[in-house]
Amino acid sequence: MEQTDICIVGAGPGGMATALKLQELGIPCILLEKDQFPRDKICGDAISGKTTTLLNRLDPLVKERFKKIEKTYNKVWGIRFVAPNKKNVDIPFSPQYHPDDDPAPGYVCRRTDFDNFMAEEVKRNPLTDFRENTEVSQIDALPEGGWEIRDRSGNTHIQCRILIVANGAHSSFSRKQAGIPKDLKHYAGGIRAYYENLGGWHPHRFIEIHYIHHLLPGYLWIFPLPNGDANVGLGMRSDKISKRKVNLRKMLDETIQTHPILKERFANARRVGPIRGFGLPLGSRRYAISGDHYMLVGDAAHLVDPMSGEGIGNAIYSGFIAAEQARDCLSANDFSSMYLKAYDKRIKRVLGDEMVVSYNIQRFLSNRYIPNFLANLILRKPQIIRVLSSMYTDLEMRRKASSPIFWMKVLLNRYKFEDKTQHSS
Repeated sequence: MEQTDICIVGAGPGGMATALKLQELGIPCILLEKDQFPRDKICGDAISGKTTTLLNRLDPLVKERFKKIEKTYNKVWGIRFVAPNKKNVDIPFSPQYHPDDDPAPGYVCRRTDFDNFMAEEVKRNPLTDFRENTEVSQIDALPEGGWEIRDRSGNTHIQCRILIVANGAHSSFSRKQAGIPKDLKHYAGGIRAYYENLGGWHPHRFIEIHYIHHLLPGYLWIFPLPNGDANVGLGMRSDKISKRKVNLRKMLDETIQTHPILKERFANARRVGPIRGFGLPLGSRRYAISGDHYMLVGDAAHLVDPMSGEGIGNAIYSGFIAAEQARDCLSANDFSSMYLKAYDKRIKRVLGDEMVVSYNIQRFLSNRYIPNFLANLILRKPQIIRVLSSMYTDLEMRRKASSPIFWMKVLLNRYKFEDKTQHSS
């Protein structure tokens, strides 16, 4: 039997971010991970500016260490949206960007490489007892408060005062102990495959989101990796998948083979490895993500962006907040659900508005006629591109964008832009 104040279950970005923040705070913890790094993780592989900003705040030298693996990632400067009418709308992440001089606001990096980088960051500090190949099979509440954790092999038996649950979208603890249901209206299914020798990219290798009639309200993505490789996938809300009885793997193959633009781009491409599926617990519905002696972070807390499907940045953010809340709990010697509600409130304050805006945009774009209308409108009114570009780094701009009056001002050229130079959200 081992005793520890803090035990983290799951070493994805959320769990590792919690450990990294605890290290900065001078607090030891045990971090349990079922796999051995490096290991693959099924994902779209997009790393947002939020992620790099948060890691840089934690340790400015992390950016320099990230550069050492630059052969594994592609720098990203914007998004190319392709409407059902096949028109491209290119939205840079900054209204004025200079790829030769500016730091990249985002990246596409295989999760095998990014998560291994994060694991190496955690291992740099002895305050974290990082145990790989440790698959947790049982978590039980202790009568006196706290949790007891056992692994499948029988070699691990830990009691902790604070449990950080970071074991992903399929977390048994999240479902059973925390009571968060799998609501198909607030969950998405995704598949991804890797391709090599893909052509037809934007000159600055923007990531691509394709709205295609038969895929709506889902979309197809193409994310550029180094050496002409690409992460290609489909995502759709789970209730729509169930209602339509959609086979996402079959849909991806058929779309690539028959779509007039995509079939040309993929003519010389080759798929490398299988098509693999994953779940996305969306942050479009609010749940209690803490309780007596525990907090949920990342996908286990349902913090995936409802519009983009990006979860890494929010997982890291929640991990940082969970670490600070754990510090406060230890200082106050209070691990009650009432005291831990401060964690939920802070998550709501930091990420709640962003999730609401993303969910509303997702629902808006699910109408099959809206993407075509917007593409035509944007191409006629270039000032709209500046609004959309600014929305990437400016949450206040996203809030304004929910107002019809705001868009009327933009369309009539009556909205005055402020110059902003930041590159991350």
